[in-house]
Amino acid sequence: MRSSRFAKSGLGIPYALFLLLFVVAPLFVLLYYAFTNGQGQFTVQNLAAFFTSPNTIGTLAYSFALAVVTTCVCVLLAYPIAYILARSNMRHKSVILVAFVMPMWINFTLRITALKEILTVLEGNLALHPFLNSVIGMTYDFLPFMILPMYTTLMKLDTSLIEAAGDLGANPVQTFLKVTLPLSVPGIISGITMVFLPSMTNYVVLDMLYNSTYIMGSLIGSYFASYDWHNGSMIALILLLIILIFTLFTNKYSDEDEGRGGALI
Repeated sequence: MRSSRFAKSGLGIPYALFLLLFVVAPLFVLLYYAFTNGQGQFTVQNLAAFFTSPNTIGTLAYSFALAVVTTCVCVLLAYPIAYILARSNMRHKSVILVAFVMPMWINFTLRITALKEILTVLEGNLALHPFLNSVIGMTYDFLPFMILPMYTTLMKLDTSLIEAAGDLGANPVQTFLKVTLPLSVPGIISGITMVFLPSMTNYVVLDMLYNSTYIMGSLIGSYFASYDWHNGSMIALILLLIILIFTLFTNKYSDEDEGRGGALI
């Protein structure tokens, strides 16, 4: 019995070592550089510099605005697609779903380069704003991550709840607003989490489109590239804290909504 327990505990050693080396240790390094200066002395000057620098606050505001708009656009595009695919009786709807995911199989550089050429043509004809182009680029990259969790949640909905709503006199619009939409909130929140958080930091898309340094990820990269690890670590730590708070909030909201379930009828 003891040998069996020892064997089971031994299986977790590789995972513990992985977490220690690639999660815990880098986090301690981040904390060290965030709260020290060039001489290795403890300081909160890096924290103060974050809140007093117009460049940093402006970049954070731009990143947040870009992430919010991108997430909203993805929700508006993904929900109808996921709903139609999940509720329809099409025989080959899985093929259509794969068609939306298929661009993710293509090399990232090729996809963004092709999108850049398309946006260049559109800019010449429509004079699109750079912010709008950024939203298009982010939406193109993250839309499948919004569709898949929504589709999975809608596929798992208990159809008897929808039938019960109809039997109680609800029309299709009322059934959707009071039953289908509330019960699909966990999938929506999951998609929002998968789109909103990377949109604030994925500077590669914008760098390939404009060579810009607008969002938080590129700002952190610029600090580390100039060997200013202290300010770069502080910004990364604050961004990590924002992501943690956002994740805890969305998980709590998702659990509360999932617990209510069919009581919404």
